[in-house]
Amino acid sequence: MWGIMKHKLGARGLSTPVFGDYMQRLRPIASAIRFRPYSSATKQMTVRDALNSALDEEMAADSDVFIMGEEVGEYQGAYKISKGLLDKYGPDRVVDTPITEAGFTGIGVGAAYHGLKPVIEFMTFNFAMQAIDHIINSAAKTNYMSAGKINVPIVFRGPNGPAAGVGAQHSQCYGAWYGSVPGLKVLVPYSSEDARGLLKAAIRDPDPVVFLENELLYGESFPVSAEALDSSFSLPIGKAKIEREGKDVTITAFSKMVGYALKAAEILEKDGINAEVINLRSIRPLDRATINASVRKTNRLVTVEEGFSQHGVGAEVCATVVEDSFGYLDAPVERIAGADVPTPYAANLERLAFPQIEDVVRAAKRACFRSVPMAANA
Repeated sequence: MWGIMKHKLGARGLSTPVFGDYMQRLRPIASAIRFRPYSSATKQMTVRDALNSALDEEMAADSDVFIMGEEVGEYQGAYKISKGLLDKYGPDRVVDTPITEAGFTGIGVGAAYHGLKPVIEFMTFNFAMQAIDHIINSAAKTNYMSAGKINVPIVFRGPNGPAAGVGAQHSQCYGAWYGSVPGLKVLVPYSSEDARGLLKAAIRDPDPVVFLENELLYGESFPVSAEALDSSFSLPIGKAKIEREGKDVTITAFSKMVGYALKAAEILEKDGINAEVINLRSIRPLDRATINASVRKTNRLVTVEEGFSQHGVGAEVCATVVEDSFGYLDAPVERIAGADVPTPYAANLERLAFPQIEDVVRAAKRACFRSVPMAANA
């Protein structure tokens, strides 16, 4: 019972009287990220079901794969990602744990040392701070320190970044943190096809993978191709996807911000600006080739992320372009990121703390010299 209460209340920073208010605030934000699909497909699937089916198929295909975390079994996952798996595979492969991230993460890393393939679920990556020593010092560095003799095939997955009304200690994006660590691979799915293909690739990979999901995307439906529904399907790690082709400005984004970038591109199109939108999919390794090829075509770059601007993912994307394609830039790079403050709890301040669609639109217009500079509006 305490575990369930932690999910519903404690993990959200909420008391019982305001839980309903939290859900009311969540709905309009979630609805704002339902955007027109840009690929042909045969079926609609939620991100939640895509993750669940990927876990199910990989567990069926390989008996070394198991899931461990808080509420993954009897409660079927805090977000129902592991729904039905306990009944199908039993408690030896769907392992409920106490509230001790450091403990069960360490056990998972040890199991990976011995050839098993753990999938460690964090109720939120904010809680993974308790386990960061195991993730970085034990998982990420062991292959190098053992001269390649020990592989660590483990996946750390769960919701990352802000949701709605959960305060500073449950809202941080850790993409840049883990993206800076040699030995880790860091994946950031947006759509259902991303979630399904990238999670399968992560589980099959011989190295530790940090898999950063977004809580607000779990219930969203996306088109899924027939190819992606095949049990053998996976997506390549380190390869970005061009979600929308364009010629005037490149917009890079990951996770929920891909949807914002696509919506911004629709608005920009009405003003005669043809934006190319790149879904990074992978933060480490970063697909430098796709990013630079796009910028060499459009001559402009806007990066979008919910994390902090300083030392952020957008800063790395910007550095990549400056190093490889500086001569192709016709305008300064625009970086759209979260405000440099701990996340406010108040709804009006929270909205100001994270990028909105209109921020992306304004940045793209500045890059295309279609609006006055930001300093002139101060």
